[in-house]
Amino acid sequence: MSKAKTPRALPDYSAMANLRMLRVSPRKLNLVAQMIRGKKIERALDALTFSPKRIAEDVRKTLMSAISNAENNHGLDIDKLYVSEATVGKALVMKRLDIRGRSKAGRITKPFSHLRIVVSEIGEVA
Repeated sequence: MSKAKTPRALPDYSAMANLRMLRVSPRKLNLVAQMIRGKKIERALDALTFSPKRIAEDVRKTLMSAISNAENNHGLDIDKLYVSEATVGKALVMKRLDIRGRSKAGRITKPFSHLRIVVSEIGEVA
């Protein structure tokens, strides 16, 4: 006997993709996520393709994954999709030692982030 299936967290007209342990600070990642929130996927992909930010390529790959999930797993129409959520979360922080002059030391922090993108169909009641 197995456990009961966990109910789906999202409505039927939505799909999502997660990117975990991304090596960038949440503050910098949120600037890129802010560019695509609420936009249709064509506009969001264009904004990410031509963005000068280094992390925009990884966000674009995650958005493409969410689009593929919507099409293949949930049967949603690609032409009606828009980015309904793009949330950024904190992950672990690596701490490193920075040796300074006069026998002093500083701390270098190398933060990681999580990214969650949810795409939904336009015209559905949210």
